[in-house]
Amino acid sequence: MLLAMEGKLFLCQYLIWVMLLLGQLHGCTSCIEKEREALLELKKYLMSRSRESGLDYVLPTWTNDTKSDCCQWDGIKCNRTSGRVIELSVGDMYFKESSPLNLSLLHPFEEVRSLNLSTEGYNEFNGFFDDVEGYRSLSGLRNLKIMDLSTNYFNYSTFPFLNAATSLTTLILTYNEMGGPFPIKGLKDLTNLELLDLRANKLNGSMQELIHLKKLKALDLSSNKFSSSMELQELQNLINLEVLGLAQNHVDGPIPIEVFCKMKNLRELDLKGNHFVGQIPLCLGSLKKLRVLDLSSNQLSGDLPSSFSSLESLEYLSLSDNNFDGSFSLNPLTNLTNLKLFKLSSRSHTIQVKMESTWQPNFQLSVVVLRFCSLEKIPSFLLYQKKLRLVDLSSNNLSGNIPTWLLTNNPELEVLQLQNNSSTLFPIPTMVHNLQIFDFSANNIGKFPDKMDHALPNLVRLNGSNNVFQGYFPTSIGEMKNISFLDLSYNNFSGKLPRSFVTDCVSLMFLKLSHNKFSGRFLPRETNFPSLDVLRMDNNLFTGNIGGGLSNSTMLRILDMSNNGLSGAIPRWLFEFPYLDYVLISNNFLEGTIPPSLLGMPFLSFLDLSGNQFSGALPSHVDSELGIYMFLHNNNFTGPIPDTLLKSVQILDLRNNKLSGSIPQFDDTQSINILLLKGNNLTGSIPRELCDLSNVRLLDLSDNKLNGVIPSCLSNLSFGRLQEDAMALNIPPSFLQTSLEMELYKSTFLVDKIEVDRSTYQETEIKFAAKQRYDSYSGRSEFSEGILRLMYGMDLSNNELSGVIPTELGDLLKLRTLNLSHNSLLGSIPSSFSKLIDVESLDLSHNMLQGSIPQLLSSLTSLAVFDVSSNNLSGIIPQGRQFNTFEEESYLGNPLLCGPPTSRSCETNKSPEEADNGQEEEDDKAAIDMMVFYFSTASIYVTALIGVLVLMCFDCPWRRAWLRIVDAFIASAKHVLP
Repeated sequence: MLLAMEGKLFLCQYLIWVMLLLGQLHGCTSCIEKEREALLELKKYLMSRSRESGLDYVLPTWTNDTKSDCCQWDGIKCNRTSGRVIELSVGDMYFKESSPLNLSLLHPFEEVRSLNLSTEGYNEFNGFFDDVEGYRSLSGLRNLKIMDLSTNYFNYSTFPFLNAATSLTTLILTYNEMGGPFPIKGLKDLTNLELLDLRANKLNGSMQELIHLKKLKALDLSSNKFSSSMELQELQNLINLEVLGLAQNHVDGPIPIEVFCKMKNLRELDLKGNHFVGQIPLCLGSLKKLRVLDLSSNQLSGDLPSSFSSLESLEYLSLSDNNFDGSFSLNPLTNLTNLKLFKLSSRSHTIQVKMESTWQPNFQLSVVVLRFCSLEKIPSFLLYQKKLRLVDLSSNNLSGNIPTWLLTNNPELEVLQLQNNSSTLFPIPTMVHNLQIFDFSANNIGKFPDKMDHALPNLVRLNGSNNVFQGYFPTSIGEMKNISFLDLSYNNFSGKLPRSFVTDCVSLMFLKLSHNKFSGRFLPRETNFPSLDVLRMDNNLFTGNIGGGLSNSTMLRILDMSNNGLSGAIPRWLFEFPYLDYVLISNNFLEGTIPPSLLGMPFLSFLDLSGNQFSGALPSHVDSELGIYMFLHNNNFTGPIPDTLLKSVQILDLRNNKLSGSIPQFDDTQSINILLLKGNNLTGSIPRELCDLSNVRLLDLSDNKLNGVIPSCLSNLSFGRLQEDAMALNIPPSFLQTSLEMELYKSTFLVDKIEVDRSTYQETEIKFAAKQRYDSYSGRSEFSEGILRLMYGMDLSNNELSGVIPTELGDLLKLRTLNLSHNSLLGSIPSSFSKLIDVESLDLSHNMLQGSIPQLLSSLTSLAVFDVSSNNLSGIIPQGRQFNTFEEESYLGNPLLCGPPTSRSCETNKSPEEADNGQEEEDDKAAIDMMVFYFSTASIYVTALIGVLVLMCFDCPWRRAWLRIVDAFIASAKHVLP
C-alpha cells in the first residue's frame, strides 16, 4: 500500500515536471504571429532595396514556412515566457544604393531591448524615416536599451530620431558619415545613456552637449578629428565617466591635466595616436582606479612619473612609439602587482632604460614590449617572470647568446620577437616548448639552431632572414609539420632543398628563400605544398626548366622566380591556378612566346617577364578584371604593337625589344599610368590619339625612329591637368591575410591583440631617364610607399622629330623630367617652360634651336639638370638660383652664347629688357655700317672709272705710252694662245 502511494506521488511529480518542461519549451520555441508577420514585412522591405546579386544573402532563415519558428531565425532572440522579440539583428545588407530605414516597421516589437542595424555589406543604411510619427517614431519602443548602428552611412539627420529613444542605455554609432562639429542638442534627451560609442565619424568642435548625459560611464571618441585641448574641456564635467577613448585624433600640446586628472572614477583612458608633447603628467598617478592607460604613438618625452607607483589597479600600460630619450626608470612600476601588459619604445632611439640588475618587481607580466630601448642585454627582471605570453625585445643592441631561460621559465610563451639585434647564437632548449611565433631576423647568427623540430614542434611562424647562415638548408625544418610561414631570405644557404622539406611541410602558406645560393632544379615534381599562397625564390642559382613541382599548389597567388638561371618555356600548369595574382620570372633564360591563356587569368595584376629571351608577337589583349602591371622589356618581341593592348593595363613596359611599325591609335586608354616604348624600331609620327592618355604619368618614346612634329595636344596629358586624387597611381597593395590571431588584452573599447599575417610586398621599380642618368623610381615596398606615385616624366629623345617645340608643353605643371634631346627641333625655347615649377631635369641638347635662353627659366627652383648643348643659341646665359649651379658642359656647341659659366664675356649687368634693347641697337648699327660700306665702295669705283674715261679723251705723251703698252700686251697674248 505504501509503495503504491509512493509510486503515484512519484508519477504525479514526474507529470508536473514534464508539463513544466513542455511549457518552457513551448515558451522558448514559439513566437507571436503578429511579430512573425512584422519580421517578414521587414525582410520584404530590405529585399526591395537590395541588389539582385545579394538577395540570397538577405536574412535567408526568415521564411514563410509556418512550421518555422521566428524565435529560431538568425538575428532573433525571444523572451522565454512571452515569446516576444527582445533582440533583433538584420545582418549584412547589399543595397542597390544607400537607403533609409522605415522605422514604422519596428513598431510591432514592443518589448525589443536590443536593436542591431550594424552591417558590413554594400551601400548600407543612411537614415531613418516615418511618415506617420516622424521624429517620435522610436519613443514607442520603451524597452529599447541597446542600439547598434555602426558601419553605415548615418549622418546628422539621424539624431532627432535617436533623441526620442529615451530608454537607451547603450548607443553605438561607429564608422558612419557624420563629419563636422559635434552634434549640438542631438542627444540631449538621452539622459539614461551609459555607453556612447562615436568612433570614426570625423567629428570635431566643442562637446558641450555631453553635460546632459549625467549617467554616462563609457565614451569613445577615437578616430575623429578633434585637434585642440580646448575641444576637450567639456569632458571634465563628466565626473562619473569610467571609460574614455580619444585615440587616433589630432590633439596636440601637453596632455590637459585639468580635464583628465579630475576624472577620479576613470578606469580606462586611451590617448594613443595623438600629438601630445611634453612629459607625462604627474597627476595621472592620482587616478587610483585606473586599470588601462594607453599613451602610445604620441610625442611624449621625459621620464616615468614617480606618482605611477600609486596606480595599484593598473593592468595595462602602453608607452610605445614616443620621443623618450636619455635615462628612463622603471622603478615606479615595482609594486604594481596587477600589471599584466607593459609596452615601451621610443622614436628617438636614444632612450636608456634604467633598472638595477637586482630589480625584482612584484608583477607577473603576460606581455612585455621593449623596442628601440638601446638594451645591450636582456633585462634581468625578465628572469623572474613566469607567465609571459609575448616578449618583444626587437630593435635593440642585444648581443651574444639568446638565453634559453626565456622559454624554460615561461611555458605559456607563444610569441618571441628578437629581430634587429646583434645576437650571434640561439641555443635550443632541451625541453619541448609550445612557442608558435619566433622571429630572430636581422641578427648575426651564423649557425642555424640544431634540432629545432624537437624543441619547438609547434612553431607556426619562423623568420630567420637577414642573418649569416651558411651551408645546406636545415633538415630539421622538414619535421616541423605545423609551420605555415617560413622566411630564410638574405642568407648564404647553398645546395639543393632537401626532399623531407618539399614533401612533408604540407601546412606551408608562405615560403621565402630569396637572396641565397640555392641551386639545382626548381622544386622537384614530388613537392607537396597544397596550401601555399606566397612563394618567393628569387635571386638564387636554380637552373633548368620549371618543372611540375608546384602543380598541386592551386591556391598560389604570388610566385617569384626572378633572377635565377631558369630556361625553357612557361609551363602550362601555371595557367590553371585560379587565384594567381603576381607572377615574376624576370632575368632568366626563358624563351618562346607568351601563351594567350597567361593573360586570360582573371585575377592577374602583376606580370614581370623582363630580361628573358621571349620572342614573337605581343598578345592582342589582357583579360585582367582589376588592372595589370605588365613588364615585358629586354626581350626579343617583334611585330607591331596591338591597338587593343592597353585595355585594363596600368603599367606597360615594352622597352628594348624589336617592335616595329607605328605607334597605334590605342583603344581604351583610361587605365594606363605608365607607358614605356623606348629602344624599339617604331616609325612614323606621334599619333594625336596619344594625347588621350588622360591618366599617364610616365611616357617614354625615346630611342626609336619617330618623325614629324611634336603634337601640341600632348599638353592634355595628366601632368598637372587633373586633381591629385584623380591621378592617384593604383599601387598594388601589400597582402595582409591573417594566419594567426591572438588576443592579449581586452577592455571596454580597447582590444590589444597580435595579428600575424603572411604579408608580402611587391616593390614596383621603374627606371626612367632623369638628371642625365637612369634613376629607379619605386612604388610601395615593405618599408615605404615609395616615390613612384610622385614621378611624372616624358622622354622623346633620340628620334627624328622636327618643327618647333609647342609652347603648350609648358602647361604640364607637374612634370619632373622632360627630355627632347637628339632630335631636329627648330625655333626657340618656349618661355612657357617657366611654368614647369616641379621640373628637375630639362634636356634640349643636340637640336637646332635658336634665339636666347629665356631669362624666366631662372625661376625654376627645382631644376637640377639643364642641358642645351649642341644647338644654335645666342645671347646672355641667364643667372641666378639654379642657373648658378650649371657647368659649362650644359652650353657647349653654342658659340654665340656668352656669360658665365662660359669664358666668353658679354654685358651681364643689364636687365633682360636692357639686354634686349641693346641687342636691337647693335643690330641696327650693324645694318647701317654695312650700307655705308656698300655705298662708299660703289662711289669710289664709279669715280675712278669716270676719271679714266675722261683722261682718255685728251691727246698727251702718257696717253700714247699707255696705248703702246696695251698693244704690246695684246700681241704677246696672241702668241701665247694657240
